[in-house]
Amino acid sequence: MEADGKAGGTRGRRPTIVDVAAAAGVSKSLVSLALRGGSGVNPETGARILAEARRLGYRSNTLARSLVQGRTMILGVLLTDLANPYHTEVVAGVEEAADAEGLTVLLAHGRRDRARLTERLDSLLRLNVDGVIAVSSWPESDALAEAARRVPVVMVGRPERFTPGVDTVANDDRAGAEAAVRHLAGLGHERVAHLSGSDRPASRARLQGYRETMRDLGLERHTLVRRPGEGTFADAAAALLDEGPTAVFAVNDLAALAVLDAAHERRAAGLSVVGYDNTALAQTVRPRLTSVDQPRAVMGRLAVEMALERMRGRTEDRHATLAPRLVERASTGPPPEGDRPADPP
Repeated sequence: MEADGKAGGTRGRRPTIVDVAAAAGVSKSLVSLALRGGSGVNPETGARILAEARRLGYRSNTLARSLVQGRTMILGVLLTDLANPYHTEVVAGVEEAADAEGLTVLLAHGRRDRARLTERLDSLLRLNVDGVIAVSSWPESDALAEAARRVPVVMVGRPERFTPGVDTVANDDRAGAEAAVRHLAGLGHERVAHLSGSDRPASRARLQGYRETMRDLGLERHTLVRRPGEGTFADAAAALLDEGPTAVFAVNDLAALAVLDAAHERRAAGLSVVGYDNTALAQTVRPRLTSVDQPRAVMGRLAVEMALERMRGRTEDRHATLAPRLVERASTGPPPEGDRPADPP
């Protein structure tokens, strides 16, 4: 029978694999094999099948395939804050690795709300995702443990504590903080302050690294820490600069931008600022931001690798800690002439 328009007799409904088989003059099983890219299909026949599938507007039924294969080929990604470029850059790494494995990524946004994160995790599990990558340390440990009993779960970030069955990918936050403080001290700064963040594990580790390095360098008397508390990074940055530091190590790039903005408002020439994460923001602000780089895309790709290992049978827990590195740019330099320490006699 002659095809009726573009959809070949399927006007008003979604074309099926049966329609493709009829249009190509082959069996349904051969169409299925060709669409999966399987071997054993004559190249000329395969090309004809694909051409008819495109002409009809055929799209594979993922749900039906998942019922047959026992897999959805969907990887759920749970993240805390889409506004923070660190999270989106980790997700870019996840997507890159997932695409290479034929997996579809489904995002669930917690909006910095722990209860909502738990709800979104439940939603992903109800959709029968093949695994979950949490780009967040916020989800409750019990909720992650329950999820890990059903599918592979990987956390990207520093956990409050390790959860049995949940793999982790993090960077060495304490070492990153040490690199930042030593860089500033090496430029001649003594009054190095720290704009801290939340009370989450990564922020605490960076604060610890700051305090310990200031002490190790003999600068403990100059230790100065401010947190946003119930306010914003802008509020905390303004209060911090009122204390007169010549350099600031910020808990992340967003906090560092708040410091740069406060310095601009005060015309605080010569203030050095170091951020953390080395997101795209670091190269778009002026002056370009010196920042501690934790390899976001690498962390995302490694998380997918860990999830796939679980899918293929690995049962023991795996915890990876990656070394950060300082990327020096124009936001750091020696302190103003009058603030430089005197040379030793």
